Parts: sequence; C-alpha cells; structure tokens
Amino acid sequence: MVDFSDRRTLEMYSSSYTLSDMEVFVFPQLLYPLVIANIMSPALWKWLDDPWFEGIDSKSFNYKANRIKQYIIQNYNFNLDLSTWGLTTKPREIERFRDFIDMDTLRQSNALFGYEGDKYYFDIDIRKHFGLDKYDSDVIPYWKTETVEAMNAFRYKPGFSTGAGECVSLSALYAAAMFVVGKIDPEKIFLIATPLHSQTFIMEKEGLLTNNRRILTKNMWFNGTSLSAKARRALENEKVTIVANISGFIHTMYGEATINSSDYEEFSDKLNEFLRSDLTVPLFINFLRFKSRYKTLFQYRCDCQNVSRYISLEKMFEYEHSSRYNAGPEMRKMLLDEIEGDDFHLSPLPGKLFLNDFEEVLEKKKPKTLEAVAEEFLKISGNGFSGTIAEMKEDLDKFVRTVPRLPGKEKKFVKRDVRPSIKPGMTREEIIREVISLSGDSELCRLAVYAYRLMDLTDWLPFVKAAIERNPVSFTDLENKSVREIYRILKSMPDESIYDGNRLALPDEVWNFGRGDGIEKAFLLAANIINNDPEGSVKLETGDGTALLEYSGETYEFASAKNMKKSIKIEGSRYTIN
Repeated sequence: MVDFSDRRTLEMYSSSYTLSDMEVFVFPQLLYPLVIANIMSPALWKWLDDPWFEGIDSKSFNYKANRIKQYIIQNYNFNLDLSTWGLTTKPREIERFRDFIDMDTLRQSNALFGYEGDKYYFDIDIRKHFGLDKYDSDVIPYWKTETVEAMNAFRYKPGFSTGAGECVSLSALYAAAMFVVGKIDPEKIFLIATPLHSQTFIMEKEGLLTNNRRILTKNMWFNGTSLSAKARRALENEKVTIVANISGFIHTMYGEATINSSDYEEFSDKLNEFLRSDLTVPLFINFLRFKSRYKTLFQYRCDCQNVSRYISLEKMFEYEHSSRYNAGPEMRKMLLDEIEGDDFHLSPLPGKLFLNDFEEVLEKKKPKTLEAVAEEFLKISGNGFSGTIAEMKEDLDKFVRTVPRLPGKEKKFVKRDVRPSIKPGMTREEIIREVISLSGDSELCRLAVYAYRLMDLTDWLPFVKAAIERNPVSFTDLENKSVREIYRILKSMPDESIYDGNRLALPDEVWNFGRGDGIEKAFLLAANIINNDPEGSVKLETGDGTALLEYSGETYEFASAKNMKKSIKIEGSRYTIN
C-alpha cells in the first residue's frame, strides 16, 4: 500500500497522470514509467500489424531505426501549443513543490523558472520564444507529456490530421517503439532531459540520438546540415538535468541516484564517444557547411581537361540544395558536373583561400591536434587571417567534440528498486504481468501502472486530485455556462474513451479530443463545478453502466462502458473515495 497521507507521495503519484514538464523535473522517478506504460499499451503493439513493419525482425538495427523514424514522421506532428494543456502560474507551482525542492536551484535548472542556457542558443528571450510574452510574467504552461493514446487522439482535435506530441512525449514514444518494434534491450535505452528539451539515446552500434520526430546517427551528428544543427542545440548549450533508464535515474539537483552506476558509466562513455570525432576532410567540409561564416573564405580549384577553373565554396553549397550530391570529397565530382559553366571562373577569386590546400594539410600531414591543424592552416593562409584561423580553431573544437554536461558521478548511487525483467521477444501480456507482479515492491513498476491508468489496480485518490486540480483546458471555453449547459455539451460528445478497458482519460484529454466515457465526462463536469464553486460539494457514483453526478440538489447522468463501481465525494480540495 502507498501512504497517500504523505504530501510528497500524493503529489508524485497524482503527477503520474498529468506528467507536466515541471512535475517530471521535480519527480524524475516519473520519466521511465511513461516508457513502460507505452510499452504496455495496445496502441503501440498495433504498429506491428502495419504492413510498414512487415518482416522487420530480420532487418538490421539501422533499418529498424529508420523505419520507426519514418512511421513517426508520417503519423505524429511536434506540438508545443500553449493552449493544448493549459496554463498555470509560478506561485501556484512553487506552493505545490516548496517542501520538495530548493527554489533557487530550480531557477538555475528549469526554463519555466528562469533558466536560459548559455544565454540560450541565439540570445533570444525564452518567454517570447515560447509565446509566453503575451501573458503576465508569472504565467507558465503545463506542457503535459502525452501517453501514446493521447498522442494518437490528436487526430480528433481541430487543426490536426495526425497524432502529435511534445518533445518528452516523442522521446518516450521512441524509447518504447525501439523496444517493441526495434527489439532493443531496455538497459540500452536512455532518456535525457535538459531544461529546454528531451531526447533518447540508444546504445546500439555507434549510438543513436532522437530529436523530436527525427533520429541522428553519429555521422549525421557531424554532417553540418540544419537538421543536425537543431539536434545539437540542447547538448551543446544546456546542462543535462536527468538521465534515466529502466534501472533508475540520476538528477543534477538530487544527491542520490537510483540508476545502476555501471549503466550510467557505460552511458556516459558511449555518449561522449558519439559526440566526438577526429577532424577529417569530410568533417571539415561539414564544418564549413555548419558554420556559414567560414564558407565565404574559400574557393575550390577544379582541374578540368588541363584547365584550372575556380568556384566559390558558397556557390558549391548553394547547388547542394537542388542536388542529390554534396561538396564532400566522395561526391564532389558529381556535384561539379551539375554546376553551370558560367558559375566557374578562369582566374582565382581575389581574397579567397584555396580549399584544396586546407584539404591537403588534413590528408597528407594529418596533424594530431587542433592546435597543430591551426598552425598548418595559418602557414597556408598568411598572417592576415591569423585572427580568423584562431576563431576557426575554437569553433572546430566545438564541432568535433561536444562535451555533455551530465549529472556528476560523485552522486551517491543507491539501489531502491527491483528492476523488472523486460526483454525483447516477450509478449505484451507477459510484460504487463511482469510489471503488475512487481508493483508491490518496485516503485518504477507501481508508477508505470499508475501512468498506464490501470484503475482496477490503483488507488483513485491521485487520479481524482489530478483531474480536479490540474485540468484547466475546458474552463475558458465553458466560462459563464451553467452546469446544465455544460452537461448538455458533454452529452452531445461521442461516448468513446481514448483508453481501452477500465483505463480513464483526464478531463483535459476529454475536452481536447471531444470524446469520452461517461465517467470521464463526469470528472470534467466536476472539475468545472469546483473551478466555479471552490467550496462546492460534488458526489460521483459509478457502476452498473452509469456515472451519476450530484451537485446542489441536481443529478446528472452519463452512460459508461467502464465497469468500475466507486463512490467519490469532492468537497473543494478534499476527496473521499469508497
């Protein structure tokens, strides 16, 4: 039994339903249970019935990863709209968490409370970047992490034709899909959270990093494209606040880490290896593509039919946009063959350095350090470029070696949990049995059962608290409407839950997706009543195919296909459940 008289425990378990970015930051225990909940979901296992994944078990890791990526791109959009999950305020959240976390440290680690990275990526204003500048400075978004069911249900929301989710949702979806579809051992699947982003790192082959809907191999990390530039931002500019895998988590703010220390050691080594590379000619070209300020320095000498012709590097990069070839050494000849003749010059371009000479340094002299590279580059460019070469050396260092600011290994590593034995090849039913059987001893499994909304096996108090206190999306739309009017609106919606069996959607999910079982609709009505009448008293009875809500002498009846018998009394923020 869980002691919900303990305020911190109740807040954490109620947060397993709403999973806002703020809640996951304060309670990092919640991050991996969502992955487990998605692994348990029938919605994810339906992917295996799609012809897109036919025969995938016999394919290579890279094939599986790319197949999963393309499926996610086709079926889910990235969504960070402020209106989706509503707004809260800093004072309200500070009051919730003041006994659990140091607020000064919080402001240094969480974007919603003042963190801006290393002056952020482009010296932009964080609140303006996220569209919060139109609100009072105390207003912040909930930004709830969606389950796979909620992600799928976006197709019911006006303005969406596919599923959708925010960055943590997509990160958790990738993690679950890599297990169910990709057959990757969960010990190799790590979730990485920074103050402004969330990514998943897969420790297979050279490694794989997710970024919202996309993935990056090690080669892609260094390819210098705009897509890789976006994926690099978080690890280049922010400190990592949370790392989690199936064994536990490590958090920059907490002294104790529950993640297996050897797992974390291996992850740290593998990630650092993924983020660094030797400087080669192809990487130098990628760097020049990535750092556009340097591409204007160079021209390329092309010896064609015993005639030297010259072309600026930026012109070559320009042609890349409409070609299947690139300016790298392996494809350069094919790219040059596509370039119009009048874009070449018969004389060297004044003031530009020869790319050929720089490539020769890297190919033939093979300098072992970037300091040696810079010295050789300076020899062939002249003192007039000394300042530029020095700056290039610094930028090259950052390009070929990203040093992630991970939570320190000096933490006290403690074993507090029983790790579930979940392995690729297990059926969904076997996984569910394993998680449920360990839910009495393992906090990870217990939180996964709550995040999965398995109402038959969980105490309803955390769900009721979350439903009434942290689901504000419908309040604005239903403002100034009577209880009877809200009831009629809810009755007109399809009696269809986005969750199967006796699992329950929250009021925000019901309102966003315009559908819900009678019990779910009754909770939405109750949340609106308490919002409008904070000291009001609501009674909710479920069972026998109905959900009855009593308030102020009136009874409101909904049909329910959920077979659960409960009696719930809501008096302001006091809840009694039988």
